[in-house]
Amino acid sequence: MSIADLLSVPDLVSTAQQSTAWPFEEARKLVARIERTGQKAVLFETGYGPSGLPHIGTFGEVARTTMVRNAFRILTEDRIPTRLLCFSDDMDGMRKVPDNVPNRDALTEFLHRPLSSVPDPFGEFESFGHHNNAMLRRFLDTFGFDYEFASATDYYTSGRFDPILRLIAERYQAVMDIMLPTLGEERRSTYSCFLPISPKSGRVLYVPMKQVDGANGTVTFEDEDGVDVTVPVTGGHVKLQWKPDFGARWAALGVDFEMYGKDHQPNTVVYDSICRVLGAEAPEHFVYELFLDDKGQKISKSKGNGITIDDWLKYASPESLALFMFSKPREAKKLYFDVIPRQVDDYLTFLEKFPGQPIKEQLGNPVFHIHGGRPPAVETISDASNHATTVSFAMLLNLVAVANSEDPQVLWGFLRRYSPTVSAENHLGLARMVGYAVAYFRDFVRPSKVYREPTEAERSALGDLATALTEHVGSTDGNALQAVIYEVGRAHFPDLSGKSKSPDGRPGVSQSWFSTIYQVLLGADRGPRFGSFAALYGVSETCELIRKGLDGSLMADHQHFLASRN
Repeated sequence: MSIADLLSVPDLVSTAQQSTAWPFEEARKLVARIERTGQKAVLFETGYGPSGLPHIGTFGEVARTTMVRNAFRILTEDRIPTRLLCFSDDMDGMRKVPDNVPNRDALTEFLHRPLSSVPDPFGEFESFGHHNNAMLRRFLDTFGFDYEFASATDYYTSGRFDPILRLIAERYQAVMDIMLPTLGEERRSTYSCFLPISPKSGRVLYVPMKQVDGANGTVTFEDEDGVDVTVPVTGGHVKLQWKPDFGARWAALGVDFEMYGKDHQPNTVVYDSICRVLGAEAPEHFVYELFLDDKGQKISKSKGNGITIDDWLKYASPESLALFMFSKPREAKKLYFDVIPRQVDDYLTFLEKFPGQPIKEQLGNPVFHIHGGRPPAVETISDASNHATTVSFAMLLNLVAVANSEDPQVLWGFLRRYSPTVSAENHLGLARMVGYAVAYFRDFVRPSKVYREPTEAERSALGDLATALTEHVGSTDGNALQAVIYEVGRAHFPDLSGKSKSPDGRPGVSQSWFSTIYQVLLGADRGPRFGSFAALYGVSETCELIRKGLDGSLMADHQHFLASRN
């Protein structure tokens, strides 16, 4: 569905003009910009430093920028042409060998060479920079982003940056007057915004300029062998330091919008000032919070301490990743494997709610922005009585856990018993999720399970639950089974706090009852709606699961598994 088709939705534009969803808030700033400048097109940009394998934060910039771009197209009724440029600084010198690549020793001799001239340690591409660029592009293409890719090496060597580089040479002192106050005393004495590429070693040199000739567009410096060398600033003979490069790139390309992480925020005034010195208007900015690893440390491409793009896609869908990027971008968030299940199920919940929401709520629903305004229908499966249910990731994880099998066909067996017509062919989304669940269970859930013995009170309650459920063998009605579970819980673990009550005024059920079920039967502190679980797993099988929890078989089997791993 194109933006043009989407614009036919009644009240879409007028409602979007008032929406508090952050992509619309950012897009309204761009609308004000074009009204002020009168420009006829808008350029969105994302920057990428390919010093290591690309991580999910890089993808996040493209996903989030695309959300703002789509919001802008809606607000302007798609009358202003837009482009998204993904720019890679692959001419940057390799300052250290990344920790997470093969053949590290072989890369040492290429330190400080531009990344686009460092051999690919994986042996697949023309250079290490080309390898990392290809990894990023592969994912962006898989997700279907509408973007143009740009290489700094191409832009510098082809002459596309020549005009701005000559202008910097002419206004060299003005640029240096912006940069020098931001540096320490020692760095100021040797700093230059130009980084020459040694014509002898090919390395990017951090050396002072002996002369900058603005009229002729040349710089003179002492090469590594102690001999003075004069080179033009054009044609790829020099590159810019990263801070001046930001502002110069904005000015050269006419960038209107760029987002970046909070670690760049102190430099915003520098980037903007350099852009203005070069005669251009600074773009609109969006600063997002940084991603943290499982220890609360900032994730790093070179350290490899976060999740890679391929890591996430091994266990969950691209849409779940896009949801993670959409939610609260100005709050620091842990980006590690344990966040994945929640993102998958939250995505399904938002998808399920979308069709019944009024347009105002739809514009705030993450799936509107993830899918460019036209999210697909959520997949459901139905039993013989036409009870439809959405199968959650948590449900699949628990089914594969109690089945104690990593064979996807075992999961399909449970699903087909509930819904005989379900198959991988007619439920493509569910088929992908089954594969994700098996992989996630194998690598994360199974090793971390902790079963416990029930107390005497819990043992009595679980025994009564098994007895009550035997009267419903064959049922696939999750609501009816949940009612049975609730009644047994009310009898043994009533909520005496008064916070929860049934419609008839009787006490509700203490949360400790559901914790008992999850901890004793599933080896976890949380779990799915247990009535729905029993409907899919089978009532007879659920009764047998309770028996194993009571006689200690579940604990014994898990201890045997842990021992086999050691």
